[in-house]
Amino acid sequence: MADHERSTHAGRVLTGVVWTLLLLGLWLWGREVTDVRQDRSDPVAGDVAAVGRPASVRLPPVTRPLGGDARPLRLDIPGLDVRAPVVARGLDAHGAPDPPPYAQAGAVGWYAAGVRPGAAGAALMVGHLDTETRPAVFRHLGALRPGATLRVIRADGRVAVFTVEDVRTVPRDRFDAHQAYGVHRPGRAELRLITCAGTFDRATRGYTANLIVSAYLSGAVL
Repeated sequence: MADHERSTHAGRVLTGVVWTLLLLGLWLWGREVTDVRQDRSDPVAGDVAAVGRPASVRLPPVTRPLGGDARPLRLDIPGLDVRAPVVARGLDAHGAPDPPPYAQAGAVGWYAAGVRPGAAGAALMVGHLDTETRPAVFRHLGALRPGATLRVIRADGRVAVFTVEDVRTVPRDRFDAHQAYGVHRPGRAELRLITCAGTFDRATRGYTANLIVSAYLSGAVL
């Protein structure tokens, strides 16, 4: 095997290992941050509550992944009047993408070791629902519906345009990291927006569920 082939093979193996560890961490994270007492008074209804796509909503066609290696600078959600700076983040102590500190509750955290928005694969962005004193960047994320537009402004000057195709509230006892965070259709550029959902349990200081918005690349502005 040539040096170049060895390097490529090693890179693919390393990427696979990183994503396996990430998904394991996300599964543990999903269980931990939503772990609540079994006698909670306000359980989330259903196994997985999803916003179904209305029959009248026709989603635009998929756009091929963008080239380049540009990092995201800002996330715009026009329907929610959100224009949030994006900060690169790593993994927390539990092996999950680390959201911005509460002092930056208006920003969105992007898992920088993973996929860059607009590239093939599923890019992950995490934001707070609220803080102890005020709402945060993803406070109204659950209001999104299939067909809504998301825009990611990249460092190369391009704007990656995504279309929401699915909005799910996932209770902690039905959390599936591969389904929630893995690629839904191979070859597409996808985007996941993740925050807390359900009710807040003061005993465990955690929410009962996670909200996951799934979108795919449907356009690009140069």
